[in-house]
Amino acid sequence: MYEVIERLRVFISGGCKNGKSYHAQRLAKAQRMGLLYYVATMKAVDAEDVARIARHRKERDGWNFNTIEQPVNIEKILTKCDCGGSFLLDSLTALLANEMFLANGAVNMKASGKITDGLTQVISEIKNIVIVSDYIYGDAVTYTPLTEAYRKSLAHIDCAVAQMCDVVLEISYSSVTAHKGGAVYETIY
Repeated sequence: MYEVIERLRVFISGGCKNGKSYHAQRLAKAQRMGLLYYVATMKAVDAEDVARIARHRKERDGWNFNTIEQPVNIEKILTKCDCGGSFLLDSLTALLANEMFLANGAVNMKASGKITDGLTQVISEIKNIVIVSDYIYGDAVTYTPLTEAYRKSLAHIDCAVAQMCDVVLEISYSSVTAHKGGAVYETIY
């Protein structure tokens, strides 16, 4: 069913609760070369986060993922793993929230540059990686300046990652659209 490609970088975006994480898990497992890693970036701040983390853990139960909790400084995963393995990084959305909105209440408006630099390093050193983000750009609601800054920062990161990846997928209601690398995606899925 799957063809393993020697080096594959996949970016997946889409709405919340549309099956991105499950699809990403299947892709990462299909590309398994060496150890299989799940890079978890979410820090639970409320009951909904706790439930989402529990659901994701349950979904990957039995899949042999080695979990690396890395809510900030994403480049530090390189010291915690075998870069020849296959990776699933879930998610850029949580990573940005952690880097931008600091525990002391301060806001780091340069977080997107820091994250992009870290991801450039990660993507260049890891052979197989699937990266998940949330598509938060499709509504017409007017937001506060801080929320708009977050959305623009995520867009900056998403665009940079999409450019570095071989395959770019959008998942909406479990339907997959390949925006880049469609032929490659067809061979692996």
